[in-house]
Amino acid sequence: MATQMQLPLSPADHWEVQLLLHGYCAVPDLVPPAQVAALDADLAPQFEETDFCRGDFYGEHTKRFGRLLTRSEHAAAFVQHPLIIELVERALGAWCDTIQLNLTQAIEIHPGAPQQMPHRDQDMWEGVKGETEYLLNVMWPFTPYTQENGATLVYPGSHGARALDPSEPDMSVTVEMVPGSALIFLGSTLHGAGGNSSEAIRRGMIVSYALGWLKPYENQWLAYPPDVARRFPPELAALVGYRQHRPNLGNWEGLCPSVLLGEGLPDRIGAVDALRPDQAEMVGAFRRSLGRANGGG
Repeated sequence: MATQMQLPLSPADHWEVQLLLHGYCAVPDLVPPAQVAALDADLAPQFEETDFCRGDFYGEHTKRFGRLLTRSEHAAAFVQHPLIIELVERALGAWCDTIQLNLTQAIEIHPGAPQQMPHRDQDMWEGVKGETEYLLNVMWPFTPYTQENGATLVYPGSHGARALDPSEPDMSVTVEMVPGSALIFLGSTLHGAGGNSSEAIRRGMIVSYALGWLKPYENQWLAYPPDVARRFPPELAALVGYRQHRPNLGNWEGLCPSVLLGEGLPDRIGAVDALRPDQAEMVGAFRRSLGRANGGG
């Protein structure tokens, strides 16, 4: 009997296995370092002008700001990286019709910053845990991430149903990376920034994606109002919220909000169904049953 040749795993297949097995994966050489340097250069003056955070969670030795798609023309290539988008859709697609951008946030951790409290980002929503994945995060380093300067700590195997275990896992891994690499982790994975005991600043960016029916962490429609999103490619505008999530979620006047990005919008518009195929069939079957009950064909 002839044996069937096993095809090699694609990059997305390989990293999906790691992500689902451990709750995270660190992908080396995902973008050229020069591309990271260009984004970092655009954001450097804004880091300089940004105040330190207030509060123990954000960190009072830390600077943070969002809306990165308006702050650098280089940010979109990271947000829309093809491998990242494929992994997001694989990780979240079972629970939503469309994915959405949850946040873009630049982060700068200064010397003296203590370790951040370990946490799971899915806990920002009060939904059922252990069954559904709500988001996926990607950490992009602008400077080398080392144990000394506060590289992200992750807890392998703490994701999925294991997030329901009341006892916190003991073992953490310090994910050291260089610019061009990316740390990808699930919203159910326990993690936190390390303490910065060095004399150097640790700088990077986190990009987060969520189920399209959730309220996002960063209000995307205020971050990127129509006059801003109109300048985005259609796929990026859709990612920041200018598309409906069936059935009819996130509509504007009963239509997909992408109509706000076009020209010549009429004063009065009739609402249009945006249903999943199974819902459209159910509604259609009910409508046909009414016709039969009334003696129609």
